[in-house]
Amino acid sequence: MSIVHGVKKLGVIGAGQMGLGIAFVSAVHAKVPVLLHDRSAAQIKSGLSLMDKLLAKDVSKGKITQESAKEARDRVAVVEGIANFRDVDMVVEAVSENLALKQGIFRSLSAELSPKTILASNTSSISITKIAASTIPEGKTASDPEGQQSASRVVGLHFFNPVPVMKLVELIAAVQTSQETLERARAFAIACGKEVTSSQDVPGFVANALLMPFINEAIMCLEKGVATRDDIDKTLKLGMNHPMGPLQLADFIGLDTCLAIQQTLYAGTGDSKYRPSVLLERMVDAQWLGKKSGKGFYDYPSQ
Repeated sequence: MSIVHGVKKLGVIGAGQMGLGIAFVSAVHAKVPVLLHDRSAAQIKSGLSLMDKLLAKDVSKGKITQESAKEARDRVAVVEGIANFRDVDMVVEAVSENLALKQGIFRSLSAELSPKTILASNTSSISITKIAASTIPEGKTASDPEGQQSASRVVGLHFFNPVPVMKLVELIAAVQTSQETLERARAFAIACGKEVTSSQDVPGFVANALLMPFINEAIMCLEKGVATRDDIDKTLKLGMNHPMGPLQLADFIGLDTCLAIQQTLYAGTGDSKYRPSVLLERMVDAQWLGKKSGKGFYDYPSQ
C-alpha cells in the first residue's frame, strides 16, 4: 500500500529540543529513516542522549518494546551538511526564530535538493510566505515556472514542545503552497501521531497569536508590581485550571523564544498591544532564558 505522505526518508535541521523531538516522533510513530543535521557537535550529542532517555522511558512504561526502541533509534542517523539530504522526500527545519537564518537555510535547500522535496519549517510565528520566496532560484522570478514550483513545496509544520508529548501540529500554507504539499504535510503529521489544525499565514498563526500576548501581559503585571511571580502563576493555575502559570510556562518555552515571537507579532502587525515587555527584553539581555539556562522567572539548579 502506498504511503499517503510519500515520505520514505526525512531530513531534520536542528538537534535542539524541537528538532530532536520531531526526529523522535518520525522514527517512532511514522517509522521513517531520519537524517539529523546540526552545526553544533555538542547539540547533536545532547540531542541523541535525550532521544536515548526518551526511548528508555517509553520502554520502562510499557509504551514500546525494547526491540521497537532499538529499531527507532537505528532509524536516526547524523549527517554533516545539507548536501547529504539529496535523497530525502521532506526536510523539516527547526532552528531559532530568526527570519534571515531560515531564509538562508531554505535558499540552500532549494539549490541543493530535488525540486520534488517538501521543505517544511517548524517556525511558530514567522511568515511562511517570506520563507517560501527565498527558495526562488537565482535568476528566476516568482512568476517563472521554476520560481512557482520551488515556492509551492514550502509549508509550515509547527510542532509543539515537548514534541513527543504534545498532540498538536499547526499546518500553515504560504500563499505559494500547493494543495499537494499541504495534503502530504498533513498526512505526515498524522503519521507522527499528531492532530492537525490549519492556520492562515499571519504573525503567530493561531497558537502564538493567542498565547504570547497572554504571557507578555503576565510579565507586564510582574514588571508593574501588580502581583508577585508566585501569585500571578497561582491565580492562573487555581483560578483558571491551567496546568502551569504563564511565567513558569515562559521559562519552559524559553524567554528568548518568547521575545522573538513577540517581536515578530509587533513587527508584523504594527499594533502596540504586541509590544514586548521591557522586563522580558532585559532578562534575555542578561541571558536569563528560563529552564534551559538554569535561570528565568524561576531558578533551575543543574542536575
